[in-house]
Amino acid sequence: MFDPPDEVIAPDRPLRVAVLAKQIPVFEDMVLGPDGRMVRDGIDMHMNDYCRRAVAKGTEVARASGGTVTVLTLGPPSAENVCREALLFGVDAGIHICDPEFAGSDTWATAKALTAALERFGPFDLVMMGRNSVDSDTGQVPPQLAELMGLPFATGVRHFSLHGDRLELRLEHDDEWVDVEVQLPAVVSCAERLCDPCKIKDPEAWATVDSSHITTVSAADLGSGPWGQEASPTTVGPVQMIDVERGRQMMTGTLDEQIDQAVAILAEKGALASGSSAEPPLVPGRVMAGDDGPAIAVLVEPGRERVNRELLGAAADLAAEIGGWVAALGPDLDDPDEDLGPWGADKQINIVDRENGASLVEEDLASAMSAWAAETQPWAVLAPGTAWGREVASRMAATLGAGLTGDAVGLKVDDHGKLIALKPAFGGWLVAEILCASPIQMATVRPGVLPFPRPNPDRPPARRLSLDSPGHSRLEIIRRYRDDDSDELANASVVIGVGQGVDPADYPKLEKHQAAIGAALCATRKVTDYGWMPRARQVGITGHSISPRLYFAIGMSGKFNHTVGVRNAGTVVGINPDPDAPLWEIVDIGFVGDWAEVFDALIPRLAEAQAG
Repeated sequence: MFDPPDEVIAPDRPLRVAVLAKQIPVFEDMVLGPDGRMVRDGIDMHMNDYCRRAVAKGTEVARASGGTVTVLTLGPPSAENVCREALLFGVDAGIHICDPEFAGSDTWATAKALTAALERFGPFDLVMMGRNSVDSDTGQVPPQLAELMGLPFATGVRHFSLHGDRLELRLEHDDEWVDVEVQLPAVVSCAERLCDPCKIKDPEAWATVDSSHITTVSAADLGSGPWGQEASPTTVGPVQMIDVERGRQMMTGTLDEQIDQAVAILAEKGALASGSSAEPPLVPGRVMAGDDGPAIAVLVEPGRERVNRELLGAAADLAAEIGGWVAALGPDLDDPDEDLGPWGADKQINIVDRENGASLVEEDLASAMSAWAAETQPWAVLAPGTAWGREVASRMAATLGAGLTGDAVGLKVDDHGKLIALKPAFGGWLVAEILCASPIQMATVRPGVLPFPRPNPDRPPARRLSLDSPGHSRLEIIRRYRDDDSDELANASVVIGVGQGVDPADYPKLEKHQAAIGAALCATRKVTDYGWMPRARQVGITGHSISPRLYFAIGMSGKFNHTVGVRNAGTVVGINPDPDAPLWEIVDIGFVGDWAEVFDALIPRLAEAQAG
């Protein structure tokens, strides 16, 4: 893939740049109190990793144009340190939005408060943010803010060029690259590798910052509200910390004896099964002959067949429970050979731009879907937890004032007929029940976490309809292309995690072992930084979280930044020549040795056990 050079050729006027940055707790220090809420007092806090890139790039753009850059953060008194660190880096001013009334803000209420602050201190030519917050990983605030401000939005900017008032961007979306152009003013969110980050982690230096450059803004300064929890259409129910116990059994004796021990443990744990013995669930039959009951809408993303079918099957299950029906909405749903009825859809609604005949982008789709939802008032709207699904759903939620749970890993109906979405945070350390107070309940769902259903041949074909889109987006898509398939990793039952200790010259040997046991490959951040594997294969704090039945960690030390992404793996096998590696704290089975030697002996035994 050709990576274009980043450049900033500023317009003949100074630009006003705003950067929104969030303060988050350090993962390792996270503690839950007796009430199930996170304890923040006394916990080390720092600037969100993605936001550090936004501060750095925003400062570069402002300096190139002779303009100014202002950093804004919303949070408790300690969040002022975000402004102080950014000021040390070179920004011109800090705005700290701080008031007890903002406590309990969900993403919609956060976007509302940030929008009010930007409008008060603006106008700004460019608003920059991190792609998402690594503590919650929803990615909802940037597109919600763009929708509330009525601005175009580009998410996951990996390459950034400014030519006058025109941005030329390459976006990093899951396993997809998207080249776009957009005119200022605009909102953009930054990918991890956009640029070197703002990083001045020295509290003593922070204390030297002239506080006159920081403006503190209260709730009253931004208007009558409501703010915080009162303005939030979602509420957090019971929260629990997921404490994963690992066996930490180190193999001893000769290599043959170690292999025997490992195979016996894996067999006992049921980790050697070649597949699930349970038959996939059948999509329920149609509940409503018409559309008199409550509707459940599923946003269908082009080219994401598996997650679309997972969502349709889940929607059909929910519809059976509440006496409702399912509508599948999206572009390119007019293929006569693609009937979504057996997968759970009662209606199949194709969204088109009849006036211009153009390909619809996320903003256009969200506008059309919002109009449909405002008229239909569905019980729930479900979307894939992808870059596409997050933007469309977030823009819809902002327009409708609907509660939106991001990156859900489970869905159910409570005793009062409301949707409960189970949401993980901090790489899966926490799982919370999220409820929506709004009439329309929304959730994006992580691919691969819902059961993949069997189509029901007895369900009648979906009723086909069309929905017009205004097609007015200011974002021009030049091209989309993929260099990988992240669905493979999300749905793999066996995964081999590769660190920088595995020489790329040995990848062909590794791929033979991978094929022998039907495993997928993932990687640490360093491996993807070097370009040895695609970014879509990165697992960890700033990558994917996965939950395979069996996970192998090879060529890596076992640092938290990666291993947090495999907390939910069934069984973890680690191989490392260092007897003191941090890796041994998170494995069930450990081999002190060379990965290639261990695999040469172990993989044939596992392949034989799977075949048997």
